[in-house]
Amino acid sequence: MKTIRCQIEKVTPFNDAVYQVFLKPEAAFDFKAGQYLSVVMGEKDKRPFSIASAPNAALIELHIGAAVSESYPMQVVERLQTASHIDIEAPAGDAFLRSESHRPRILIAGGTGFSYIKSIVEAQIANGETIQTKLYWGCRNEEAMYYQDIARQWHAEHSWLEFIPVVELADGNWEGKKANLLEQIKQDFVSLNGYDIYIAGRFDMVGTARELFRELGIEEAHLYGDAFAFIK
Repeated sequence: MKTIRCQIEKVTPFNDAVYQVFLKPEAAFDFKAGQYLSVVMGEKDKRPFSIASAPNAALIELHIGAAVSESYPMQVVERLQTASHIDIEAPAGDAFLRSESHRPRILIAGGTGFSYIKSIVEAQIANGETIQTKLYWGCRNEEAMYYQDIARQWHAEHSWLEFIPVVELADGNWEGKKANLLEQIKQDFVSLNGYDIYIAGRFDMVGTARELFRELGIEEAHLYGDAFAFIK
């Protein structure tokens, strides 16, 4: 990893719980779609966030879920809102896109785990990849699905990508699934054998997902998620 100085270009709220951040690195650095960086808050205080932009993008994009004042992520947002520059350490993570694989893909995001998935999808588009891909994004309600417009746009423009939005609470106008995210996946698949699966979200959700996927025949060498480095 390298320490890179970044100019803070923009910090805007998607909603009352998630912020979109754009950083302009002073020095170019290489990363792979699906990797993450750490915002340097202090010498021993480095806070990880998925990179939401693809490797070919001019700016680094982050999605920071920060609903509670004084929380760990909100402290980062407040620093970004008041400073002109910030240091990051990057890249990190082994759950990056395996472009050389021709297996069909399932991309799974819980909440702001969508940032990780966005980098992967945009890299697939930039690379001209047309491997059949199903994208599941699970949130509590539609308001929490803060960037569904871009996911629906991908679905409309790319025949190889199917977007399946899943919310637990919905009214009659909701255009998507109403279910628990993992229950929806369990309903949709008899077996997960033969797929490359990329997943990001809360550690407890990702851990539960792995247990479910084992029941559905997942080949764990083809299950990718940074959470697995921290949960056993």
